[in-house]
Amino acid sequence: MQSTRDDLGKLILRLTLGILLLFHGINKVINGVGFIQGMITSHGLPGWLAYGVYLGEVLAPVLLILGVLTRLGGLLVVGNMIIAFTLVHFGQLGDLAKTGGWALELQGFYLFAGLCVMLFGAGRYSVSGGRGAWD
Repeated sequence: MQSTRDDLGKLILRLTLGILLLFHGINKVINGVGFIQGMITSHGLPGWLAYGVYLGEVLAPVLLILGVLTRLGGLLVVGNMIIAFTLVHFGQLGDLAKTGGWALELQGFYLFAGLCVMLFGAGRYSVSGGRGAWD
């Protein structure tokens, strides 16, 4: 019974993170990553690095939703969020929102949920059945 509950919890976490993050990726597929290129080049980095956002916001969510290479998907989300914190949100790390919560609670959720998925893996309710080393 415990294993079933654990696997169901992993499924809910994977789906929540994957679906919510995929909306950001779809937006970037539709509207491009030009604004991200601007941020990256303003830090002296090559603009082509902006295309890495597709790994963290399109590929990773699909892996999480399906439960294939799930730990890799979690790692991609964590890397994506560390870069987002560094390039975009660093000055907001200590800020509170007008409602009293952390100004970066959504980004924090993505970062720490990705870390949890990376550590927990897919569980049985996945395409891979949680059998692979990266699942």
